[in-house]
Amino acid sequence: MKSRALSTPIAAAVAASLLLSACGSLAPRYAAPAVDTPVAFKEGRGAWVAAAPADALERGPWWELFDDPVLSQLEAQVEAANQNVAAAVAAYEQARALTREQRASLFPQVGLDAGANRSGRGGGGGSASSYKIDIGASWEPDVFGRLRLGVDSARYNEQGVLADLAAARLAAQGELAVAYFGLRLSDVARGLVEETLAGYERTLRITRNRYDAGVVARTDVLQAETQLANSRSDLLGLERTRAQYEHAIAVLVGKAPANFSLPAQKDWTARVPGIPPEVPSVLLQRRPDIAAAERAVARANAQIGVARAGYYPSFGISGSIGSSAASIGDLFNVSSLVWSLGISLAQTIFDAGATSARVDASKAALEQVSARYRQTVLSAFQDVEDQLVALRVLQQQQALRAEASRAADLVEQQVLNRYQAGQVNYTEVVTAQVGAFNARRALVQAQIDRQLAAVALIQALGGGWRGLGVPVAGGGN
Repeated sequence: MKSRALSTPIAAAVAASLLLSACGSLAPRYAAPAVDTPVAFKEGRGAWVAAAPADALERGPWWELFDDPVLSQLEAQVEAANQNVAAAVAAYEQARALTREQRASLFPQVGLDAGANRSGRGGGGGSASSYKIDIGASWEPDVFGRLRLGVDSARYNEQGVLADLAAARLAAQGELAVAYFGLRLSDVARGLVEETLAGYERTLRITRNRYDAGVVARTDVLQAETQLANSRSDLLGLERTRAQYEHAIAVLVGKAPANFSLPAQKDWTARVPGIPPEVPSVLLQRRPDIAAAERAVARANAQIGVARAGYYPSFGISGSIGSSAASIGDLFNVSSLVWSLGISLAQTIFDAGATSARVDASKAALEQVSARYRQTVLSAFQDVEDQLVALRVLQQQQALRAEASRAADLVEQQVLNRYQAGQVNYTEVVTAQVGAFNARRALVQAQIDRQLAAVALIQALGGGWRGLGVPVAGGGN
């Protein structure tokens, strides 16, 4: 009769708990913060769609757009060996574990307590043994959704850390591409300088012959020697720059610089991938930093509900069954069993406004992360616009640089011919040769700049445009 009388209020409490838990969440209804969104990119023609994180979409190996086997091999090593990526992977595993830990609070906790004791008196008083075993359980019904909101908060944090992992990968991949293209620029520039040096050496021989014949003054020889020495110095500078890029690549792929090297490719050709003529906003939604910022907003929204739960009581249900006896065999006799079952309620009556302060603080935190989300999205718009205009302008500049280089080469040859004919002084030869070299180097730099802008655009779009059915315009070299 006593057990039935006790079970009645407990059953009623459990039923009330389940009924109250169905009342809804204490957190505000969640919606991603509104952002001032343009109709289309100023430099594109893509139509915008409703904002929705798409960072989980497969981006694919975006670096293959550059059609460089060496770059592809290096990028594959970033995933496996880059230490910043490894740290981000560990952080994600930690966040997953914290989510599992938080989810465990929704379930009862069961414990076992067992022991044996032997006691006695001195002087032949004898001794006695005692044994006990208890199994206890406790459970906090999630009446007002506080525990579920805690799980949601942990899950949003886990998703945000996953987005941070994607951002770490994308950043490392982008840094590697930039360092690789810088190294190849040094290779091509070294080839240009070596070709220029060969021309300067020929010019120096011609000038010395003319000086020995008494046709020109010694100043012409000195100018030619100065020009040659400066170019040789430039070659050493390129050697230093290339080594620094190579060291950076080694670290990005998880190797010591002393154990890593890349053969030079003086005939390397810069390839610029085709860029989509229409860049829809779904590409921008794949940016990991936008996804992480949005998950932070969702987490802050859940934390408001957790803070509001402080206004309501918390319930606890506990029970145990155990036995104590003088012998192990008696532990399991029905007459030795002792059980208990209970329910508890805790409610803060007065806290001088502490709960209200926590609610206000969580609301302010929501406003803070919402502002950061908006700023992240606006900055993303800026990044894409910057790189789209850069690609458009750089393509036009490359065509002009190529035209200027062809013209400068013709000027160099004509001035050199006129110098050999005694029609101009050597200063004009130096000017023409320097102009031709600078034009050639500016052309190579324009090609590399287009590649770097393409990498920056891919990063600004969250990792490229493959797999989304986006039409791609023809690329150029």
